[in-house]
Amino acid sequence: MSVHLRPEEIEAESFRMIDEEAGPHSWPPAEWQIVRRAIHTSADFDYSRTMLMSPDAVKRGVAALQAGHAIVTDTTMALSGISRLRLDPFGISAKCLVADPVVAKAAEKLGVTRSLMAMRSAAADPQNGIFVIGNAPTALFELLRLVREEGLKPALVVGLPVGFVGAAESKEELVRTAEQFPFPYITNRGRKGGSNVAAAVVNALLILANG
Repeated sequence: MSVHLRPEEIEAESFRMIDEEAGPHSWPPAEWQIVRRAIHTSADFDYSRTMLMSPDAVKRGVAALQAGHAIVTDTTMALSGISRLRLDPFGISAKCLVADPVVAKAAEKLGVTRSLMAMRSAAADPQNGIFVIGNAPTALFELLRLVREEGLKPALVVGLPVGFVGAAESKEELVRTAEQFPFPYITNRGRKGGSNVAAAVVNALLILANG
């Protein structure tokens, strides 16, 4: 392969290879765009069989972006991975509150993680509708508690925390909570995930929202 390919040519060739290697699958076209981006950013084909989406997740996620719902991430890495150029046409605000001094002080006082407190703080602002979690299970567990106990109604939850302690369990809790208190979600089963994958999911939705 030529080392002089342009970035868009490399991306196109990557997607061609992913489609070829993935082979036949049951994902509808729009949902496949999400799964394919997750594979593309991770080089992990497990996502083709482990990703889970509520039946209307893509449609409602696209609608939430087009409506300009603000995005909150659990890490600055996820935030930096979301395309600013794709956010700008919709006037979407995106933020991560983990490094916020007020959040940090409150987390220390209560003896909880900053990721948890950041979700609690973000949920208090009704402009925040899209919650993107790619690292901290504690953030996802807290978000789900807010749904169950405080009536939070997310426009979309991208729940892809990674790790050994609580990651897989938090995703299972996400599915159970969404069955009881319906809201759109995109997640996967198991320990895999990460801020890069969570950002890739949002970018795929933004591409769909841009038509």
